[in-house]
Amino acid sequence: MAGLSTPKQKLSALIITYNEMGYIEKCLDSISFADEIIVVDSFSTDGTYEYLLDHPKVKVIQNPFENFTAQKSYTLKQATNDWVLFLDADEVVTEKLQEEITATINNPNAHEAYWFYRKFMFKNEPLNFSGWQTDKNHRLFRKSKAHFTDRKIVHETLVVDGKSGILTEKLTHFCYKNYEDYKGKMLKYGQLKAKEDFYKEKHFNYFLMTIKPFWKFFNHYILRLGILDGKKGWTICYLNALGVLERFRELKRLEKKNELAYYLVMP
Repeated sequence: MAGLSTPKQKLSALIITYNEMGYIEKCLDSISFADEIIVVDSFSTDGTYEYLLDHPKVKVIQNPFENFTAQKSYTLKQATNDWVLFLDADEVVTEKLQEEITATINNPNAHEAYWFYRKFMFKNEPLNFSGWQTDKNHRLFRKSKAHFTDRKIVHETLVVDGKSGILTEKLTHFCYKNYEDYKGKMLKYGQLKAKEDFYKEKHFNYFLMTIKPFWKFFNHYILRLGILDGKKGWTICYLNALGVLERFRELKRLEKKNELAYYLVMP
């Protein structure tokens, strides 16, 4: 008697967006192999939401943005399939990676989650160093076996009940569209990290505000070989360091705001 074949596993592709025109189109094209595509948009103003509404394969939902972890946790709840591919709007799945993902989720011995290494793109040119050469993220996992920890509100962390593997093919990450766009991202990340620090009762420190941005630049540009990426490396490493500086500036603002609120309510 012939053995029963394993049913084909279905895949939900999930994305969160805010003003992603110029990125989202390539991302959606690369995940057309998924059984469903769900996008949660935090009220874009650049036409992203309207574009998604007209896309034949996308289910789009609008939800106010609180932080990355909260938004991704909300998005994860919308998936109807157990296997989930969670992407950023500026990431693209190559054809070989599509094939590897499909083969992986249909493997009876698959792990509960998978890390992806990423290939970073500066506009349309690869960024080979600058601290990104060992970057990897959980992107493929079983919804029933994973959740985003609420201990972080930026650079969200997946908690997996089970084993994690690493896929061979890399995810393409178009991290840099133009100077102002990337600068805005780094400042936003810095502000969210400051809120995370504030909630953990970490205190502003002038010495750390001086040292940490310098160390970030030196580490990525010199030790992590950003210098070999030429002008691209200098730009990325400088803006990453600027994000660290903004983290301390925002933490100082939050502490002053909290002190003012305290004195206002004092009898």
